[in-house]
Amino acid sequence: MATLLYHLGRLAYRRRWWVLALWTAVVLGTGGAAVAFQGTMSNNFSIPGTESQRVLDQLEEELPEAAGGSGAVVFHAPSGGFTPAQEQAIADALDRLTDIPEVQSAANPFELQDQIDAGAAQLAEGKAQLDAANEQINEGRQQLDAQQAQLEAAAAAGAPGMDQALAQLEAARAELDAGAEEIAANAEALALGQRKLDASAGMRTVSEDGKSAVTQIQFTESIYEVAPEVREEVKETITAASASGVEVYLSQSITQDVSEVLGAAEIIGVGVAALVLILMLGTLVAAGLPLLMAIVGVAVGVGATFALSGVIEMASVSVFLALMLGLAVGIDYSLFIVNRHRTQLLHGMAMEESVARATGTSGNSVLFAGLTVVIALAALAVPGLPFLTIMGLAGAGTVALAVLVALTLTPAMLGFIGTRILSRRAWDKARTAEATAAEKAARAGISAEALEEAADQEHSRHGWGAFVTRHPVIVLTVTVLALAITALPAAQLRVALPDGGSEPVNSDAYKAYSTLGESFGEGVNGPIIAVGKLPAGLSETESEELQYDVADRLREVKNVTAALPALLSEDGRTAIFQVIPAEGPASASTEQVVADLRSAAADIEADTQVGIGLTGQTAANIDVSEKLFNALPLYLGVVIGLSLVLLLLVFRSVLVPLLATGGFLLSMAATFGAVVAVYQWGWLGEIFGVHNPAAVLSFLPIILIGVLFGLAMDYQVFLVSGMRESHIHGEDARSAVRTGFSHGARVVTAAAIIMTAVFAGFIFSGLTMVRPIGFSLSFGVLVDAFLIRMTIIPAAMHLLAEKAWWIPRWLDRILPDVDVEGAKLPAAPAAAGPSAPELAGARG
Repeated sequence: MATLLYHLGRLAYRRRWWVLALWTAVVLGTGGAAVAFQGTMSNNFSIPGTESQRVLDQLEEELPEAAGGSGAVVFHAPSGGFTPAQEQAIADALDRLTDIPEVQSAANPFELQDQIDAGAAQLAEGKAQLDAANEQINEGRQQLDAQQAQLEAAAAAGAPGMDQALAQLEAARAELDAGAEEIAANAEALALGQRKLDASAGMRTVSEDGKSAVTQIQFTESIYEVAPEVREEVKETITAASASGVEVYLSQSITQDVSEVLGAAEIIGVGVAALVLILMLGTLVAAGLPLLMAIVGVAVGVGATFALSGVIEMASVSVFLALMLGLAVGIDYSLFIVNRHRTQLLHGMAMEESVARATGTSGNSVLFAGLTVVIALAALAVPGLPFLTIMGLAGAGTVALAVLVALTLTPAMLGFIGTRILSRRAWDKARTAEATAAEKAARAGISAEALEEAADQEHSRHGWGAFVTRHPVIVLTVTVLALAITALPAAQLRVALPDGGSEPVNSDAYKAYSTLGESFGEGVNGPIIAVGKLPAGLSETESEELQYDVADRLREVKNVTAALPALLSEDGRTAIFQVIPAEGPASASTEQVVADLRSAAADIEADTQVGIGLTGQTAANIDVSEKLFNALPLYLGVVIGLSLVLLLLVFRSVLVPLLATGGFLLSMAATFGAVVAVYQWGWLGEIFGVHNPAAVLSFLPIILIGVLFGLAMDYQVFLVSGMRESHIHGEDARSAVRTGFSHGARVVTAAAIIMTAVFAGFIFSGLTMVRPIGFSLSFGVLVDAFLIRMTIIPAAMHLLAEKAWWIPRWLDRILPDVDVEGAKLPAAPAAAGPSAPELAGARG
């Protein structure tokens, strides 16, 4: 492979104009396709086969008007109750809202509350009238009983005309009985009315203090299919009511906007990466090259993602994942090749040979490192979850493009840049060092190469690598203990999809969420939709009574504050019930409510002959989170298994891949612990913008495992391949650890800082669900690069010594030789020492 890449690098160098033209065409073509075919990004994380999705599919067939998406609009009167003028302004805005074709309905909350209050008043009045009528009936019966006793006594005494009087008495009694029957019928109607009132007791559209009102906007299509321009039109129309002094807040489902990919925080992260490159490489030209290569890869990868969103439902997180990975690995992969090229130039290698050899050696490491990331991301398709598959493939495609750019466009651009890849100061310093070394070698009577090897050995005895290998047991004990302590919070990991409570405090979505919770109860933010299948042939009254029987049973479930029939299909068979839990949609108690409702469904069906299923955003989010969590073991097994095979090929060792994987498990556990502490417990919440700690993003664990494993293996390949190279060239195992570490530590440190900076920029992303992903990846890279790859791995390999490179002979014979170190490359021409910039090679 090294030989193939060597020739590829030479070809790209010689045909650099063709390579540049080809990549320019690809970038322009992808950009054009993105503009022409871009679809609507969404945050739809539905999973086929879950109960919530099955019930939703049933609704779309049997009650399509209820299958569309909805979102809440909250009105708040900061100075007190709503004035008539404010109520009218809200009513006018809602009327205009229904003129939008995509809006199915938007009820007036004040009219709804008036109807509820009027119904309660009528019920109270009806009860009073019924009680009065019952009292009159009882009094009449008492009077008739007294009269009958008198008439019977008179008849017994032989008084004339008693038969007629008794007949009149019986007629009066029959009239009273008829009145009693009418009262009983009215009592049944009042009882049903009372059941309706009880069922809706926890549901209001205007708060009890009169300061807040809420309405639901019902859309004609799924909330995820509502176009951004429609959302904006809805927002502009409804917020017109704010001119009357009313505060208007729209819920997260309406306000979600994923149009901004790069914000200020992300740009700052890239700026930090640029600063690190300048400090390391010393010139703007050299520092700009890895950035440019990353931008090219991202432009093609993200552009293709946008273009495909027109034909594939694309989650917004897919774009952000592709963007952050493309930037991070794109910079790093190009940096490794550029750094090797610069080093070789300073040792006197010719320009073309240096470019080709850097591509064949460092490029080989880039290829295999990139393959581990691609494998980890592509394996997100293994659990069979559609949105996760697309997310993984988008990320894997962008990483593959970063590798391709590094192996083709980077050598071509190095040809254009020529000697400007190094500063004049670097050339002067190299010439001085070369002259000094030659003088020392002459005095010592040894070759310059032997002197350089001795200098390498001396250099490797200093610094962090030397410290780690001098005290391996202490270093391992302290580091593992620190990581274990950091990992402790991970035991309490809870996962869920984000709700409005996780949005920024100054956002509409958060204000809507908090106002709803304060004014109407936390559960109103996450209603659960129960769908019932009623028996055929019921009368209207029987159907209504049966629906309230079911609602009563739903309300018996612990932590359910209200359950109310909401809609009935035209055939009278499909009924929708709105169930309000006690707490918000992402709370543990609401998750338990969903589980308890499903457990109670069998008993409810046995008692009422009504089958119950759950759907709605709250139930769907819980289903998605559970499905993702259950997929983790399979995914982890597949990723680790495939990557162990790849690492076995690269290092030709049994223990090194196992050691690499064990280190990853440590860094992963510590990262999970940090994520739980910050985002679930709220530690350092003010710094990271976590004002409402809640469950961790449900697909973060599986994304983190895939991405972090791939990136961890990146640094494993870059650092340990240098150790293996030193070992192959004759050094004993322990010396090779120090030498390989000293050769690779500087560039790996810079690469890790760059990647951390890029990921950290997304901690303050405009899309809330991206923030914990940015935090976890930046923290994970820091821990894995500095505590695992640059501390635990060299310490452990020092202790293992030669055993680290043990491999069974039969396995060594059957494994293909991928030559990651470039040992089979043709020998480099004799170095002539660093030349003046004018003579060191073509400038382009």
